Amino acid sequence: MPPIIEVKNLTKEYNLGTITNVKDSIRHTLAKLSNKKTWQRNNFIALNNINFTINPGEVVGIIGHNGAGKSTLLKHLANITKPTSGEVNVRGSLAPLIEVGAGVNPELTGRENIFLNGAILGIPKKIIQTKLDEIIDFSELDKFIDTPVKRYSSGMTVKLGFSIATSMDADILIIDEVLAVGDLAFQRKCFDRMETLIRKEGKTVLLVSHNIRQVTRMCSRVILLNKGEIIEDGDPERVASTFYKENNAKILLKSATTKTNNKNTSLLFNGAEILSAEGKPTENINPGDPLNIRIKLKVLRKINKPEIVIGTHTTDFVYLTGNSTDTQHQIQELLPGSYEVHLSHSNYPLKPGVYGIRLAIFDQNRNALFSGENLAFFSINITHDEVKQPPMRLLDIDGAFSINRLN
Repeated sequence: MPPIIEVKNLTKEYNLGTITNVKDSIRHTLAKLSNKKTWQRNNFIALNNINFTINPGEVVGIIGHNGAGKSTLLKHLANITKPTSGEVNVRGSLAPLIEVGAGVNPELTGRENIFLNGAILGIPKKIIQTKLDEIIDFSELDKFIDTPVKRYSSGMTVKLGFSIATSMDADILIIDEVLAVGDLAFQRKCFDRMETLIRKEGKTVLLVSHNIRQVTRMCSRVILLNKGEIIEDGDPERVASTFYKENNAKILLKSATTKTNNKNTSLLFNGAEILSAEGKPTENINPGDPLNIRIKLKVLRKINKPEIVIGTHTTDFVYLTGNSTDTQHQIQELLPGSYEVHLSHSNYPLKPGVYGIRLAIFDQNRNALFSGENLAFFSINITHDEVKQPPMRLLDIDGAFSINRLN
């Protein structure tokens, strides 16, 4: 059986242009008419000599950073845009859901859009009529189905678009990030519908998502794009691992900024480190492995009954954990000198990514002596077991403190 999708030497270039005002526009036009050379920027290559095939029934994920060329590739597959060179051969009917509201006419009602999209896919009106109730019911828009779509919210528009695309008998379904739109209940319905299309109906599906866990779970194959080129194509776990490594390196490079707020001169923060099981500084741990944090402090003046809080956060400052010394044993005092504060988690069951360390220190009156974020970074690696198993609850993460005075 021939491939249902065949991409050969696909290249797409965009001319970024040089026009900044009316004067430059006129000058540029006159120069073109007189065949004079004008200065131009280099063309932006969105896709560079892409080659791959997809067989009927395959579920293929396409991942990569923003600007990698994912959506541009899908638009070529859906025949929304034409390539600069190369060719795309699609054998079979295709239902694209590439953007919020893509293929939905805002001037028409929801009901009219159902018939319009069906007609575009070449489905007879009688067949659309038999599916009408199913589409309306799935979209949860029965009260608004005869209202013009321009009055819908973006979430309502995506519900309608997803319901239409997944209810039509197309051979190929293209999904670009729309599974993450809408309320949680509707997202659950989308996942269930996708599972039915994949497992029971054997549809060919192309899924673009930044949710790598979702991609590895649903797809039998993953293509990794970077700067318009295919970096890797194959087993979901292996390709996801490559993506995480590249992503973590980029985050570590860009996030090396420490945010601190030293409220007074009672103490100095002298560093934070992640320790391996052997007690050596490290930047990488596996999901579920112990997490050992070491904080170095220098106390300048006696602090009575201090509280030390050590926690972790994502690179966009979503707080994940926070452990306080007061929950275990209250520190009576810290005398002037150098200290090491250790916090040990028996396991840290989070998904692969880059995480930061935060610290706050309070005196007996709950005045903040020090607070800081991004004090150190560590990466959680992807492993075979991590892809298959859901993460443990954050509430299961406990930590044990120890405080050592060095001098």
